[in-house]
Amino acid sequence: MKKLLPALAVLAFTAGLLARPEAVSAAVREGLTLCYQTVIPSLFPFFAAVGLLTRLGLARWLQGLCRPFMGPMFRLRGACAMPLLAGLLGGYPSGAQTTAELWRQGQLSRREAELLLGFANNCGPAFLLSFIGAGVLGSSRAGVWLLVVHIAAALVTGMVLCRLIPGREAPPSPPASGTQEGSLPRAVTASVSGALTSTLSICAYVTLFRAVMALLPGDLPAWALGFFELVSGAAALEPGPAGFVTAAGLAAWGGLSVHCQTMAVTEGLSLRWHWVGKAIQAGVSVLLARLAAKGLFRRCGARRPHIANELIASPCRREFPPPWEPGTSWR
Repeated sequence: MKKLLPALAVLAFTAGLLARPEAVSAAVREGLTLCYQTVIPSLFPFFAAVGLLTRLGLARWLQGLCRPFMGPMFRLRGACAMPLLAGLLGGYPSGAQTTAELWRQGQLSRREAELLLGFANNCGPAFLLSFIGAGVLGSSRAGVWLLVVHIAAALVTGMVLCRLIPGREAPPSPPASGTQEGSLPRAVTASVSGALTSTLSICAYVTLFRAVMALLPGDLPAWALGFFELVSGAAALEPGPAGFVTAAGLAAWGGLSVHCQTMAVTEGLSLRWHWVGKAIQAGVSVLLARLAAKGLFRRCGARRPHIANELIASPCRREFPPPWEPGTSWR
């Protein structure tokens, strides 16, 4: 039964490819354009920079600096602050990428890495403030509150997760294969190679899910679209309290596309706490957003109507440029 359902899904996708080749081809071209114009320029340099910093020992420097914060809140060592910061600043899947990188270098234990996957992999500020806040909801203030809710939900999720598993592991020892910090040239080479591999894997899933979205019915609600792919779900939202609350939940969940990207960059780690953490974070985000929406939209007044422009190759409507156009931000 476990293999039957995935096999049926693959057969349905293959049948869709044969039945609607023009729509799928357009969606694939759209996904490749998104990767070329937005994903690669935003994620590849960030991955390379973070990879270089980890190889030069930034996590060990953060060990003492962040111990007073990470210890009481999450019962984790200070070195675990780096994936959390990377996820909050770089967006999906920067937190997961940084976590896996530190684990492979022997700077995080397996328990620490798998717990971090549950709350350190988050949506980026640019996507929440610009794309959803100013673009979809028509309010920069709503974007700021979305970011506050998102960060608060991630921290609450981390505190819950890290208390579900009692006990601590001893600090990890360097791996026998020797992935410690070395010379600057070696660190640069390894960082660029790792960033390229991770970025290409992410682009593959972005393109695949654009094709999947082209085969879905055109009248799906925003939350259903966002369950699969975050950008499409966010673009289908309507401004107002309901859209604000739904946006908070979708941003915390990330979508199946983001989960596949996370799996691509965390090979060797279990995702059990990742799934639990994203579910908890989505629930906490919805609760916090409902509380924030009461005061936020009472001040903002009436909802702003959408301009009926079609989102390219998507059933969603928009009043803003899609994220693959130059000058816009992705996650």
